[in-house]
Amino acid sequence: MPGRYIIGVDGGSQSSKVAVYDLEGNVVCEGRQALRPVSRPRNGIVEHPDDDLWDSIAAASRQAMAKFPGDPRDIIGVGLCTIRCERAFLREDGSLASPVMSWMDTRAYQPYVHEDPAVAYVTTSSGYLTHRFTGRFVDTSANSIEGQWPVDADTWQWSEDPAVLALWNIPREMLFDLQMPGTILGYVTREAGEASGIPEGIPVVATANDKAVEALAAGSLAENTALVSLGTYIAAMVLGRENVHAPSHFWTNFACVPGVYLYESYGIRRGMWTVSWFKDLLGEGVTRPAESLGLTAEQYLDREAEKVPAGSDGLMTIPDWLAPSSEPFRKGVMIGFDARHTRAHVYRSILEAIALTMKNRVDAMCEELGIALDSIVLSGGGSESPLFMRIFADVFGIPSSRSVGGGGAGLGSAICVAVATGAYPNFETAVARMTKSRESFAPDPANVDVYERMNEAVYKIIPGVTDEILKRSYPIFQ
Repeated sequence: MPGRYIIGVDGGSQSSKVAVYDLEGNVVCEGRQALRPVSRPRNGIVEHPDDDLWDSIAAASRQAMAKFPGDPRDIIGVGLCTIRCERAFLREDGSLASPVMSWMDTRAYQPYVHEDPAVAYVTTSSGYLTHRFTGRFVDTSANSIEGQWPVDADTWQWSEDPAVLALWNIPREMLFDLQMPGTILGYVTREAGEASGIPEGIPVVATANDKAVEALAAGSLAENTALVSLGTYIAAMVLGRENVHAPSHFWTNFACVPGVYLYESYGIRRGMWTVSWFKDLLGEGVTRPAESLGLTAEQYLDREAEKVPAGSDGLMTIPDWLAPSSEPFRKGVMIGFDARHTRAHVYRSILEAIALTMKNRVDAMCEELGIALDSIVLSGGGSESPLFMRIFADVFGIPSSRSVGGGGAGLGSAICVAVATGAYPNFETAVARMTKSRESFAPDPANVDVYERMNEAVYKIIPGVTDEILKRSYPIFQ
């Protein structure tokens, strides 16, 4: 079906990205708009300023459409994927009654308190942005995460259990109607079309939460393969066919395909942000020499870190740059410095910390599920680094792979549109036609041995030692 295109929206934690794809999953053009810094008026409160989620998507859409070389009439739909675990309060007309709560805001995980009489609806980021695009009060069921919303994970609809509804204290009339992934939520309004440059009247399609959409774009996953999503929040997922209730070392998430679940390990908050934090600290000391060589700052640091041996000569990092609300004393830790260590050691140690932390959390999930992994797939910006890919393979002791030519939530959103509009008959066909082949990285036996000994003898026990120290420092430096 030549000459037909799909728009995929990926509203992330750090930027909004909009791409136009053909029906083979190739990027035709794209736009990107950074989000403004979140507002932190007091401890535990994290908000998106003004109408930044919509404004950034509209700006990225205008950029993409300005580059689009085809006929806009050949665009068959737009798939909308946004940040999960966020909460928005809307007035009767659908406008924001207050700034959207970030997923880092503690209030987003607490029962609703009706303090503002102007609030008529309580919804997710996807619900709010669906209304901005279509004018309808509907949302995708797969972005209403259990444990944050009164959703029934067995039916994929709002719970009818009075106890659940009472727990979250959100009246049913304040909740949007829910639709399954891969269905049409509505159509782009004239107002939304003028703001975004996206053609008026084309379908807006339900996707799922951002991690699930990213998993869809990664291609077919075998039952013994885990996807590690390297984003601002890092998590690992394996496919499942049933809703596992009350697991101990993972939680059951909705997949993009109706009736399919993702078992998601505990993750790392501010995961890849930690890498950006260190890069930004180095400033022009890295960016200038990188530019002179035609490299990004990350590529330049990778070159330096490749010369550092596995284990970073004993420098070890615990990547707790954002503490959970249940353990607010937690902080990042670096231990083992001596005169050998350089910025390359610190950089590699951060990469190793991410891989080691995810290894231990994935192992706990897999042990509970009774499965053994034979490979991992990495997605997100971090997968662009061959060094990071090799570190993951060495830490996990199994091959790691990444999609050739990228993927991400934008492509997953486009796949949902292809199914909803009938471009492909089902998700299996759309995934097969629109996702790419993978590049694999084999583990180095010598490095596998180093990481195994380091992890078992030292790394796993560091938090148990440092937590007691951090608990003492917390009242002083919180």
